[in-house]
Amino acid sequence: MSWQDYVDNQLLASQCVTKACIAGHDGNVWAQSSGFEVTKEELAKLISGFEQQDILTSNGVTLAGQRYIYLSGTDRVVRAKLGRSGVHCMKTTQAVIVSIYEDPVQPQQAASVVEKLGDYLITCGY
Repeated sequence: MSWQDYVDNQLLASQCVTKACIAGHDGNVWAQSSGFEVTKEELAKLISGFEQQDILTSNGVTLAGQRYIYLSGTDRVVRAKLGRSGVHCMKTTQAVIVSIYEDPVQPQQAASVVEKLGDYLITCGY
């Protein structure tokens, strides 16, 4: 399965995620949904926020030019929200999965889809 297949067939096809991308820890995008133009700089800041949450606490999470309010996170997961949409991201061994979800999808629905794929990628060494 290609990286684009993971975005299209695992994340978007779930209908719990409206936009997504998978990128390396260096911020280079491996695959992304159409119209989700996340920059390398935005991804680099997000990835550094997994280890230093204070970066995200003070500045929020910016993806494709849209700034989201940081809610919570760990060294593996980052959650953010803006109005009726939210962000759920998961860091794996070599990648980061970034997803956007919108009402009526609940945060835990998006989290389940993203983290299931993330756990699978970890078992595959990614």
